[in-house]
Amino acid sequence: MNTTPLVLVANAGDGSISVFRLAGRALERLAVNDGLPDCSTFVVDSARSLVYAGVKGRTHGEPAGIVTLELDRTTGRLTPRSRIDVPDGGMNYLSLARGGTALLGASYGGGYGISCHVEDGVVGEPVGRIAFPNLHSVLADGDGRFAYFVSLGADLVAQYALDDELHLIPLDTETVSAPEGSGPRHLVLSEAQDAVYVVTEFSGEVLYFARDTTTGELALRGATSVVDPARGLGHSVLGADPRENHFIWGADLQWGKGERMLWTSERTESTLAASAVTAAGVVSVPRIFHETEPQPRGFAISPDGSLLVAAGELSTTISLYAVDEDRLELLQRAETGNGANWVRFA
Repeated sequence: MNTTPLVLVANAGDGSISVFRLAGRALERLAVNDGLPDCSTFVVDSARSLVYAGVKGRTHGEPAGIVTLELDRTTGRLTPRSRIDVPDGGMNYLSLARGGTALLGASYGGGYGISCHVEDGVVGEPVGRIAFPNLHSVLADGDGRFAYFVSLGADLVAQYALDDELHLIPLDTETVSAPEGSGPRHLVLSEAQDAVYVVTEFSGEVLYFARDTTTGELALRGATSVVDPARGLGHSVLGADPRENHFIWGADLQWGKGERMLWTSERTESTLAASAVTAAGVVSVPRIFHETEPQPRGFAISPDGSLLVAAGELSTTISLYAVDEDRLELLQRAETGNGANWVRFA
């Protein structure tokens, strides 16, 4: 099997996914795959060379969907394999669990989350469904026994057990509150599975939740600001225009090498920053804020932690950086497409 690292980038403005080959510390664009309207999230099953992408309808009245694409790692071409309609609203976040046999999705506009079986790349009809306003992300734990949905609109994380049939069963406490008005957005779990971290869109914080690895339940333990105080950003609110009002606009977060650093992006001032994380799980205030692609909704860090690729919604290029703890060195900018907003290594 060709194991050359690839980088995939969703270009929502063009309805495409670009595929790049990573050769050493340089990106070579292999292909731009069209026909994926408003694609702004996807998840990669590298073991099977499959990509599951959330798309909108091609024509008025056509429902949104989740498309399975087969990835040719040599040419970068993505070949459609199957599709499932999601008529109640498109997916804003997709994740896999249980070795690629389960798919979880969160719909911001539809305000619902789903769990589905996956067999030979075909996503089945949802067997589990929950509802909260403005759901923005979902992840399962490493064993696929529990799932966590983040609701930006209700300032909470909803927590469920996943049974053998992937039904979503509320834990004893179904929801854990985030600070009021913070706008929780994306989450990551620690490798030890004993902590969950959530970046907030409106307050620009990383929330630290301790996790009971037996019951799956979360408990909020702390919050750390991860926006540059020198930029003078105001606290945002749902429905406001962050750029017009110069409000905080937090977006993504990703682990750095060895989970020593937790990287976050902020879109109004177009910055990336890394927070040190202690052995006790405490998140520190970033020391350095790096300006990057304009309006960086999504970025990704290579599995070995040495490289970071950032995309900007107001740019047609992506930036490739070398990572040294909390410092970035720009190596390359590469053309991708309009409205680039989601990045993953494959």
